[in-house]
Amino acid sequence: MCGLLPAPPDNVRAMLAERPWEGLPPELAPAMRPGLAALAEEMIDAIRAAVPAYARPLEGAVAEGVRAGVEGALAQFLDVVEERHTGALPARELYADLGRGEAREGRSLEALLAAYRIGARVAWRRAAERARTLGMDDEVLALLAESIFAYIDELSAASAEGFAREQSAAAGELDRRRAALARLLIQSPPADPAAVELAAREARVELPDTVAAVVWTAGNGDRAASRLPLGSLVDGALALVPDPDAPGRRREVARAFRAAAALGPTVPWRDAARSARRAGDVHRLVEAGVIEADGLVHAEDHLTTLLLEHDPGLLAELAERRLAPLAGATPAQRERLLETLGAWLAHHGSVPDVARAIHVHPQTVRYRLNQLRERFGDELDDPDVRFELGLVTRARGLDLGSWPQ
Repeated sequence: MCGLLPAPPDNVRAMLAERPWEGLPPELAPAMRPGLAALAEEMIDAIRAAVPAYARPLEGAVAEGVRAGVEGALAQFLDVVEERHTGALPARELYADLGRGEAREGRSLEALLAAYRIGARVAWRRAAERARTLGMDDEVLALLAESIFAYIDELSAASAEGFAREQSAAAGELDRRRAALARLLIQSPPADPAAVELAAREARVELPDTVAAVVWTAGNGDRAASRLPLGSLVDGALALVPDPDAPGRRREVARAFRAAAALGPTVPWRDAARSARRAGDVHRLVEAGVIEADGLVHAEDHLTTLLLEHDPGLLAELAERRLAPLAGATPAQRERLLETLGAWLAHHGSVPDVARAIHVHPQTVRYRLNQLRERFGDELDDPDVRFELGLVTRARGLDLGSWPQ
């Protein structure tokens, strides 16, 4: 019969609080080994009855694996008691593997932890009965109970760790597949639609009817990707946003960015590359300072700028031709006349509006317009010439190319 255990010193108490089995008498283990297989069966039956996830019949290799796992856990507990094992439990990775397996099977961690708890109750009930038949005192029984439940907590922690690692790995793999799908959607020449649909299935994505690309500066939008609408396909500093015209969707995209970003046009998913090109072109102009932005910029609001920027050399030739009448003006005169001409074209010839736009007196506007008439003559009344002058003066303010002096 085991007598009362002596009171341990403080440092030993701290150790026992974490691993109470280290305080059990080693001779307890061999006394409890008989009937280990029957206890394992009882635990399995109790778990199947109480936890729906494990209610299915256990047959063949699966049944043998479960029995071996339960018996192994019981045997290990008795081993650490008998051998006075200290430190981390042996074979801890085995229980982490159980957690990983649950994640792979699509079951919740709660089912496994519930199974551990039920198993612990059954084990304690049978262990207490055995301990009483051996005449063990109440202090040993209390320490035995604490040890069983602390041991199960250790196994639960190992399984939870394995479950979390598996979920993280699965999420990372899914993110990689979705990034690969985004690259496939925007590649040029376009990918085979069948290949895109296969990649979407592998990424667990239902291809939306429409998407819009959003592009930002790498490093500035590291958190932005996580704030984009659910279902966005992210690859680096580019994302494809599903159903961009859904109510509130564009506001949601705008809220994701604190630094400048560019949103391409809404297109069918088969044209995602076009939206990505537009967003990329606008973002490049934002970074170059051509387009001023603080937050999300919509590419569709800057189509004229994109058109003018497309061929700066051609634009410079057009400017040289259409602004030839100003060749004899001094740089200061030229600047004033160009400013007035641009405002006059933009405001459809309204002198008061032009004066307000360039902050001069209306009489000054009329004086400059007379100078422009003297230099350009009837060309100012030609619709085609006015259109080209409008392009030139607009591009002048965007700093898109070199200009004749």
